[in-house]
Amino acid sequence: MKTTLPALLAVATLAGCAGMNTIESDVSTFSKWPVDRKPSTYAFERLPSQQARAKEQDRLEAVARAAVEASGFQPATDPATADVTVQLGARASRMDRSPYDDPLWWRGGLYYGRYGRYPYAGPYWGPYYGPGLAYRFDAPRYDREVVVLIRDRQSGEPLYEARAENDGNTPGSKNLLAAMFRAAMMDFPSTGVNPRRVAVPLSP
Repeated sequence: MKTTLPALLAVATLAGCAGMNTIESDVSTFSKWPVDRKPSTYAFERLPSQQARAKEQDRLEAVARAAVEASGFQPATDPATADVTVQLGARASRMDRSPYDDPLWWRGGLYYGRYGRYPYAGPYWGPYYGPGLAYRFDAPRYDREVVVLIRDRQSGEPLYEARAENDGNTPGSKNLLAAMFRAAMMDFPSTGVNPRRVAVPLSP
């Protein structure tokens, strides 16, 4: 189940990270950027579906802007004169695990233990069905991804594509998405092993 962009940008809790101050993502990049070409001016480009959700796209562009400009680009005063255009995308897909994936399940989903209604460091056990008997429920996981596509404005030729992906117990937050965009653009205009693990600090 895909999470809408407003929900993706609104959630404040972080999970599935390397640490509270570091975000790790699997990054893949593909480049046709000319060796002698320097980053210049840019303008964001929106697909028709993104134009129909202008407020959502405004928020996504605001989150990604720092990562794009850290790579040497500057916003064009007039989008019609920009050297390149930048397309953005973001998604969070919910993945519900099957309880039968866990070896602790026993004959139809019953686990004999001493957890009852009480949470512990891991999946939730409950509700309570008698002494030492409980049903087990796993928290959902979210597969998160951001995408950056840079095109030559005049020709429309794709010059650079970057993707960053990770997962966790929440759809994400603005700071998490910003860190993922920084990871995606960190090696611009170079490429590397695809995918590769990239860690970036989480902005306060």
